[in-house]
Amino acid sequence: MNPSTQLALAYAGAFCAVGFAALGSAYGCGVAAASAIGSWKKCYIQGKEAPFQLTILTGAPMTQTIYGFILMLSLAKPEFADSWVTCLLTGIIGGIAIALSAAFQGRAAAGACDALVEGGSGFVNYLIALGVIETIAIFVLVFAILLLGKLTPAEAVAGTVEQLVANIRMLC
Repeated sequence: MNPSTQLALAYAGAFCAVGFAALGSAYGCGVAAASAIGSWKKCYIQGKEAPFQLTILTGAPMTQTIYGFILMLSLAKPEFADSWVTCLLTGIIGGIAIALSAAFQGRAAAGACDALVEGGSGFVNYLIALGVIETIAIFVLVFAILLLGKLTPAEAVAGTVEQLVANIRMLC
């Protein structure tokens, strides 16, 4: 395959990482925001103070976009062109896994918004639960970076092969 095509496919995988992660974050933030707006409406109707903490819960799924961005930067390296299949699949699968974490975190944050307004307490507990969901995205990012560390750039392989050939010639 043409080296520029390999590089383009590796970069496509890199962008899939941030693209899918951002889709999950958008969905998660949207679901949480809808719940926060409904919860604030309840507060206004009941004449209660509307808690600002709902804004924090709404933004929780946004961090997964950052993880997707870090994964994208880890994948988008010219020396990985020969490993384009690994980069493409890591970007797609990693991005989707991070997106799912954001989507489910948003759904949990939506529940937390409602629970906080109804119960008036438990904010820290809700953040801890959201943190558990976020940990999945962090695991995916770390495991993907560890996998990429196992890839041997083409230049290193070429150098190793050249050294091997030179050593064989010396022996003959």
